[in-house]
Amino acid sequence: MSNEGKRVRTHYTGTFDDGTVFDSSVERGEPLEFVCMAGQMIPGFDAAVKEMEVGETKNVHLPASEAYGEHDEQLVQTIPTAQIPGAEDLPVGQRIYLQGPGGQPIPALVVEVTDETVTFDLNHEMAGKDLNFEITLVEVVE
Repeated sequence: MSNEGKRVRTHYTGTFDDGTVFDSSVERGEPLEFVCMAGQMIPGFDAAVKEMEVGETKNVHLPASEAYGEHDEQLVQTIPTAQIPGAEDLPVGQRIYLQGPGGQPIPALVVEVTDETVTFDLNHEMAGKDLNFEITLVEVVE
C-alpha cells in the first residue's frame, strides 16, 4: 500500500559513506513527521518511505542527485569587498546568512576573503554528497 499523500512518522539515522553519522532522529528521541511525496523531504528519502509498512526498517543509499543535488558551480559567487560591510571580519570556512532580495536569509559558506573580493558558496552544505539512511516507519497518521 502506498504512503503517498499520507502523514508519516519515521525514525532514521543518516550517515556518510565513511560511516560518520550526520543526523539521527533516534538520538533526538523524536520521530520525523512529514507528508510522504509532498516535496517536504529530499527525493530519495520520500521514495524510500513511499512503499514501506509500519514497523519496517530499510537501508537506502542515495546518490547526491537524489539527496541535496550535485554541487553547482553557478552557486559559487564572488562579490567585490566594497559591497559588503565588515567583509574583512567574515569567517572563512564558516556558514553565515546573507540577505536575499525579499529580505529572506540565505545560508552561504565563506570560501575566500581578499582585499578585493569575497567568495561565497550558496550550495546546500550537503550538496554533492552521497547519503545513507536507515529508516524505520513508525506510524502512518490517518
